[in-house]
Amino acid sequence: MASADAGGAQVKSAVRTVELLEYFAGRAGMHSLAGVQEAVGYPKSSLYMLLRTLVELGWVETDATGTRYGIGVRALLVGTAYVDGDEVVAASRTVLDRLADATAETIHLARLDGADVVHLATRQSPHHLRPFTRIGRRLPAHSTALGKALLATHDDEQVRELLPETLPAPTGHTVTDREELIEELRAVRERGFAVDREENTLGLSCFGVAIPYRTPARDAVSCSVPVARLTPAHERAIGDALLEARDRLALVTRRL
Repeated sequence: MASADAGGAQVKSAVRTVELLEYFAGRAGMHSLAGVQEAVGYPKSSLYMLLRTLVELGWVETDATGTRYGIGVRALLVGTAYVDGDEVVAASRTVLDRLADATAETIHLARLDGADVVHLATRQSPHHLRPFTRIGRRLPAHSTALGKALLATHDDEQVRELLPETLPAPTGHTVTDREELIEELRAVRERGFAVDREENTLGLSCFGVAIPYRTPARDAVSCSVPVARLTPAHERAIGDALLEARDRLALVTRRL
């Protein structure tokens, strides 16, 4: 019985460690012990000891006063290792480069993670006016072209299971009704690519295609364009370039 309790305590500690790292990863800057405790709800003494351990191991950092905490450099090293070792990221590099050259716009490779998409790779537009982007950025699937392209590879019931009935709205253009989104996904399947018109970021339109090396798809590629630079001709060219990239990616990832 004692060993079972010890095993349970170890599992609980592991869960708390992961939850703490996810808390810091989702909130930039440094945070007080009281603020972290209020957010996660752990006993203050247990939280303090766990934070001290994570600081010693490099997963969490403190400020000069030693009273505020934030994500540590070890998290960056592990995150980089995930991207560096990912087969899809490696296989898609040449195709992403070609797509960036063809469109002269910002290109993203992302992966579906629950109801969100997470950026795995990016190619920056050469234009001065371009979107901010970073590896590891997490965005709602329903408000992004990347996410809609991936959701469209699921059937309607799977989409209902993945997404809540009422969806959060990053902007006033976001579709927040799940059934309305499901109807839009049918059009995505027919067209071959998804479109986000200022649904995640004001002033930015995105176009995305899923990579069909598995079904439902897990990864997608998008092209992000400031609306100030988007013309009907440019939009058609981007759509054609994305469909060509999708076909190339299907070939280079077919053995994964």
